Amino acid sequence: MTARPNFDKLASTKRSFQDADQRLVGCQPAIAITPVADGRPSAFDANAELTWRMVEKAYDLITKHVHYPDGTPVRVVVAPEIVYGPRSGARAQAYYATQNVCANIWVARSWCYSDELMSACQGIGSSEWQQCAYGLNQTDRPGAVWLKAFTAAMDEKERPIFCIYNPDLEDENGPLCSYVATRLLRFARCAAAVGYLRGKNFLGVGGVAMGIIGSDLRRNVMLHTFGMGSCSFDMSGLHTRINEKFYDQDELKKACEWFKKTFKIVYGNKNNKGLDRPLSEDELVRQCLRETLLVRDLMTGNPKLALRSPSWLKGQGYRHVEWAQGYNAIAAGTQGQRQWTDGNPNFDVTESILNSMVDWNGFRAPYIVATENDGKNGIGMTVGHLLSGGMSQMFADIRTNWTPASIKKATGVDVSKVCPRGIIDKRNSGAAALEYAVDLYKIVGEPKSTPIQDVVAKLRATPKYQQALAKEIGKSVTYMGADLTYFPGDGLSSHFRTPGGLPMTSYRYNCVGETMTCSVVEGETVDLPKAVGDKIGAITDPTWPETHWMPRDMTSFEYMNRIGPNHDGSSLGLIGADFITFNAMLRIPVDMHNIAKEDIFRPTLWDRFGGDDFRACAYLGPVYR
Repeated sequence: MTARPNFDKLASTKRSFQDADQRLVGCQPAIAITPVADGRPSAFDANAELTWRMVEKAYDLITKHVHYPDGTPVRVVVAPEIVYGPRSGARAQAYYATQNVCANIWVARSWCYSDELMSACQGIGSSEWQQCAYGLNQTDRPGAVWLKAFTAAMDEKERPIFCIYNPDLEDENGPLCSYVATRLLRFARCAAAVGYLRGKNFLGVGGVAMGIIGSDLRRNVMLHTFGMGSCSFDMSGLHTRINEKFYDQDELKKACEWFKKTFKIVYGNKNNKGLDRPLSEDELVRQCLRETLLVRDLMTGNPKLALRSPSWLKGQGYRHVEWAQGYNAIAAGTQGQRQWTDGNPNFDVTESILNSMVDWNGFRAPYIVATENDGKNGIGMTVGHLLSGGMSQMFADIRTNWTPASIKKATGVDVSKVCPRGIIDKRNSGAAALEYAVDLYKIVGEPKSTPIQDVVAKLRATPKYQQALAKEIGKSVTYMGADLTYFPGDGLSSHFRTPGGLPMTSYRYNCVGETMTCSVVEGETVDLPKAVGDKIGAITDPTWPETHWMPRDMTSFEYMNRIGPNHDGSSLGLIGADFITFNAMLRIPVDMHNIAKEDIFRPTLWDRFGGDDFRACAYLGPVYR
């Protein structure tokens, strides 16, 4: 029996900032691996050791290659014994309930009583858990017999399950086959992302920006689709915190010194329309970085701000434990235009720095912050961040579609060999992470074919690459004074041009009523001749970060014509197949993609609907409804 709490002690306890050992409060989700076998003595004894060896290989693979956003390996737990009947299944279920399991991988090399096990354990866990089954392809031990019986049982009970079966016979004495390893990792990455999102919050700083539908925070959709909460912080609260000096002034000084030392700043007394700038350069930098601290602290809290009377806090102004807590937000959006930016600096510095991996404190995991409070793009950036192994993400306007013919007409230069399908000019004043100013593959010494998860892992593990990244960003990024026509309160925008030849996945979440859909398209960045790039920039806004991107197997016009809103997100690396698997887990239909058929990995239940993503998702409904 659980001991009775000491309510007298609890009643007399003063509240404080309870710091966590990670950025966001919450138990890290775990992936379970459950071995199953035929319980008959001779069959069990013949299969037990080799079944455990299969589990061992899967365990080592996942813990080596799948990580949480901060770089720590994903937690993998294993059943206390091979499941061979109702009682052993219940033991596994009881153990997993204590481990915050969000997904389960069943492993078998031979026949076992599939429906009996599933019925007894309810699929090992709640209906929200993601399920996968891996059956060995061997002639002497036909794992496919169990696998197909089991997945059919799960389909009948409306419990989606992913099925892994190697196309060719497997060698049990060797490593996992490439096909099996790829699908195990894809399932684990996506399931960990689903589990990590659940219970976190999206923070909207401000309201709807300029009538943009994406910045309308859809609370029920966020809850039912992703299992996330949503919070709003009125922008008048930023003024209150500024007036009360509710931020770390010492850190602000450090940030300003780093910023001015690291980046070239093109300020100018007047903007390109001849209007006087309202702030001096030093004050503009200070105000932009103060906004950065405020948004970061709102997202994840700051224990220093909860302290009552230490000597270093002299002059810090108002202190309050509640204010210091933040919103435990995995992502946020800033409204900016127009009500804030009519009288205050825009959030371009805030968004570009927080979305990046480097700041005045060194190398760190990005904070996801969407321009114009676009929650749908913000959640897309969060998903991309999780699936890419922690890579920073790029928010952009889908600014202009340029065909080779239109480029030649505007510049006189034929670029048909450089971008035969045309380009999308991705450009936005704010939230393009600074890593997109450099060639990250070159920095870590890896070919462009390297999975982005491995590139990020190598960067995270190697301080010399982190230092090289920070140095290259400083050389490649210029901050330029905002166009006062649009931002009369002033601001600074990061300016760079993304190198060409980088693999890049673009994506967008959309809503049709209460139904969410997703678009995901892979492609690569393009190196235009400098004169051509300069001309394109001058036509739009030469002070903003710019990325010229060409989709694969479709024209830029087709992408522009079919994508939903005016914003999309992008991730370095080709992660479109992961996006499709992730969306299937949360029953979000994909409305547009260019992923090869053989790379699409969805639950077997989709086959019962003829592979129709929309019908399967509509039939099942949201996971968290």
